[in-house]
Amino acid sequence: MKWTERAEQNLSHLAIPHLIRAIGLLNALVFILYKLNPGFVQYLTLDPAAVWRGEVWRLVSFIFIPSLGGPVVDWLFAALYILYLWWIGDGLEESLGSFRVNLYYLIGVVGTVIAALATGSPGFANGFLNSSLFFAFARFYPDNTIYFMFLIPVKIRWMAWITAAFIAFGFVFGSWEGRFAVIAAFANYFIFFGRETFQAAVLRREVDTRRKRFEAAQPGEDESLHRCEACGRTEHVAPELEFRVARDGNEYCVEHLPKPPAAL
Repeated sequence: MKWTERAEQNLSHLAIPHLIRAIGLLNALVFILYKLNPGFVQYLTLDPAAVWRGEVWRLVSFIFIPSLGGPVVDWLFAALYILYLWWIGDGLEESLGSFRVNLYYLIGVVGTVIAALATGSPGFANGFLNSSLFFAFARFYPDNTIYFMFLIPVKIRWMAWITAAFIAFGFVFGSWEGRFAVIAAFANYFIFFGRETFQAAVLRREVDTRRKRFEAAQPGEDESLHRCEACGRTEHVAPELEFRVARDGNEYCVEHLPKPPAAL
């Protein structure tokens, strides 16, 4: 991605190392404050009406709300959620570097904010945004394994496909606000990996098409590669036979192979 390379050359000094770690720790802080004062979270959500009234911190603060089924999160699941963000962030930084992770996340945040302000809906949160991090992680580490319910080993690639299926279902049958939320939050993924994903899909289709053509050109079980022009026997009827192509261009078994004309 040449454009990200150019941006990194000019703006790499602005990158925040371990950004996703920091966001995870701030999620933990918000969770603790929520436990002390449940009404606290209401001042952090991405509410367009409140933003237009001057509460501009909401443009950023919504990313610090733990997104496991809303703000009511048990301590165990909150801890797992923070560790999950930490793990995802470290993996992405190892593959993309700090600057690109910063840029990737920033694009998702900006897209979500724009969609929320454009629709005026207060329902935009950071769930899809964090899912975009997971899909980027799955792109680089598809064979890593996590244990669902602490018992069932599942590869990241399959978790990504399952998550994508649920998101696609919600996109098709959900509200227009929900569709905007998906498109906005995943703008970063499409910008970073859309072209590569499309090219890979085209390549797989071409390979599959060539494979089908090759298989169609191969003889079936009832077809033969060799047939004697004189006796009609094939390699299926007499596997021990050897076949040769004569001067006349036809194929014969060695028993009926025409003899060359005698020399004068």
